[in-house]
Amino acid sequence: MKLIAGLGNPGMRYARTRHNAGFDTVDLIAARQGWRWDAHRFRAALASGTFGAEKVLLLKPQTYMNDSGLAVAEAVRFYKLPLADLLVVCDDLDLPLGRVRLRPSGSAGGQHGLEDIIRRLPGTGFARIKIGVGRPIHGRDENVDFLLSPPRGDERIALDAAIERAAEAALCWLAEGAEAAMNRYNA
Repeated sequence: MKLIAGLGNPGMRYARTRHNAGFDTVDLIAARQGWRWDAHRFRAALASGTFGAEKVLLLKPQTYMNDSGLAVAEAVRFYKLPLADLLVVCDDLDLPLGRVRLRPSGSAGGQHGLEDIIRRLPGTGFARIKIGVGRPIHGRDENVDFLLSPPRGDERIALDAAIERAAEAALCWLAEGAEAAMNRYNA
């Protein structure tokens, strides 16, 4: 079994914001695969299905971003998953808008949801897809408002295209592994 966790904040107030790029990615995967968000467990919304021969669980923590590790770690422990069977999808301020980057492991790079997951799991040996949302024009003081607002116009188009690529990269990770997905989707 594989677990794909998309990070974001719950509730309509945060729908389609930059910080919810992870939620939007797993929503797209679920829609394309015909999987429904019909379960709630581990402080998360869940959808599941089969991809190829692999059972797949999609997870959207219903905690806020900075507590994402509560839901993810609970699911990993319950299913006794090796960290190599976990993929986390999230936004990243340090990547240019529209850029997608998959790594088989590593640090959080300042992404607070990833930091919480790393803190609650026994290591960093899980894959992650980061979706570039860019940075606010006037510097770090605007980060929170920037992340929690929906992009408009060309920025929306670029972010939606990146979410599409991230969903494709996640499916590639499922079918062929991290190395193949990195070679194909890391620009």
